Amino acid sequence: MPKQDKQAGKEGKEETRVLDAAPDDASDDDAGASASTYLVPGLERGLRILAEFSAREPVLGAPELSKRIGIPRTTTFRLLQTLEALGFLERVNGDRNFRLGVAVLRLGFEYLSSLELTDFGTPVLERLRAATGFTTHLLIRDQRDVVFVAKAQSHEPMFSSVKVHVGTRLPAHATVHGHVLMGDLTLAALRQLYPEEKLEQFTERTPATVEELDERVRECAALGFGLSEASFERGISVVTAPVRDRSGAIVAAITATVPRSEIGASPGEKNRLIEEVCGAALELATRLNYRPSVDDPTAVVARRRAATAG
Repeated sequence: MPKQDKQAGKEGKEETRVLDAAPDDASDDDAGASASTYLVPGLERGLRILAEFSAREPVLGAPELSKRIGIPRTTTFRLLQTLEALGFLERVNGDRNFRLGVAVLRLGFEYLSSLELTDFGTPVLERLRAATGFTTHLLIRDQRDVVFVAKAQSHEPMFSSVKVHVGTRLPAHATVHGHVLMGDLTLAALRQLYPEEKLEQFTERTPATVEELDERVRECAALGFGLSEASFERGISVVTAPVRDRSGAIVAAITATVPRSEIGASPGEKNRLIEEVCGAALELATRLNYRPSVDDPTAVVARRRAATAG
């Protein structure tokens, strides 16, 4: 029997033993005590393959995936074929390279639709859009990326050019969205998330080191919001504020996008937009049972808006 086939047979027997070892009536305590006992290697490897695809690497082949995951190419290719048959992957131009398929998108939308954040956040985004005229978004952080999970598209023709879609990912360290969403992280936590000496540069304003990133994160945390004027994408400015849950942790961010290089023609216009975004973020946080302290910087800015309106 060829060596690769022997390896495949060995892996199949390992999976069978793992499944047989898991009792049907295993208690929750037993599962918690030895969760790894019940892992299915094939399923784990298949999910790890899916996790390797990203916006920066949308197309990957069996050799590269085999090397990254540390399994034989034949095993990798069988997993790829299985994922392709189920719709989670599709071939690129009939070649041996693959990209994510529509089944992944379907799962993603099902996940987003089940999020309490999106349920509560959508009407808040719509009210913020009505108050500002700008396209508004709800974002979360997924490790080193920020992910757009909901949006309210502007009805204003002059502002409708912003076409960031739900599901779009951007590098957290290079965007003010990420700086806001990382507001709870310490410098030590940032170093763990970014162990490299130099951070990837997207523009001349991208933080070059973790220490520079920490300065940006601390600045946004102290202000209670983040503001970017064409610092990541030319001709695009944003105001972003954190959304906290009942524990006080940052779980999302709300942003308004201005399709020009400056937020407003006057300081008053800029301040009004900042206050509106902070007010929307605080409204969503309140819906998540967050109770801000007196000195919460986002709440302080939001109260200025409420005082002006009153």
